[in-house]
Amino acid sequence: MTAAVVTHTLNTRFTVSSEGRALSIEGQQIVAARRQDPAAFEALVRRHQAGIFNFCMRMLGQAEDAADVAQETFVQLFSHLARLDEREPIAPWLFRVARNRCIDIIRRRRTVSISLPDDATNETAWLIEPADEEPLPDELLERADLQRVLTEAIGELPPAYAEVVALRYAGDRSFAEIAVILDVDEGAARVRFHRAKALLRRHLRQTIDGVSPAT
Repeated sequence: MTAAVVTHTLNTRFTVSSEGRALSIEGQQIVAARRQDPAAFEALVRRHQAGIFNFCMRMLGQAEDAADVAQETFVQLFSHLARLDEREPIAPWLFRVARNRCIDIIRRRRTVSISLPDDATNETAWLIEPADEEPLPDELLERADLQRVLTEAIGELPPAYAEVVALRYAGDRSFAEIAVILDVDEGAARVRFHRAKALLRRHLRQTIDGVSPAT
């Protein structure tokens, strides 16, 4: 195989960034979508639509609202393709857009502040608080008929706690990604999650204990 053939083969298989680094598949799809390739944009949507919808569903509790926000998020993606860095993953950007839209809807629904509770505003205090490492009730995660209870329980949390739980459980985001999405440091994201989980567990145990065995 000649050097010319090898070069041609590599160039047809990989797209490189302006800095000469090979792009990820997602990065290549972003570049192609900018060039008006509909299949590339559809691939980006397929890659992220389940996570975005599930996150919105956990935040909002209503499938219609969640679908609307997910759709708006991908409309924003299409209109911002030229401004995105193809070398970086787009999931944090997508979740930030979806989160902000969810918060707008929550604000219209209720008057509870989306800021953290008063006792949680001191980030230094958060970081020295013991982490809540206990899992949520196993039966809740395994039984489909209790998923509605989980969604309702998340809806009862202050939005600042609901979003971190939704990002972790429904969006399947790492704490590093959650920190980027929420614009906090990773330690604060972890402690916020553990606090939220403790509140969830309390609510869920009360709910489960209140269900009679016959049901």
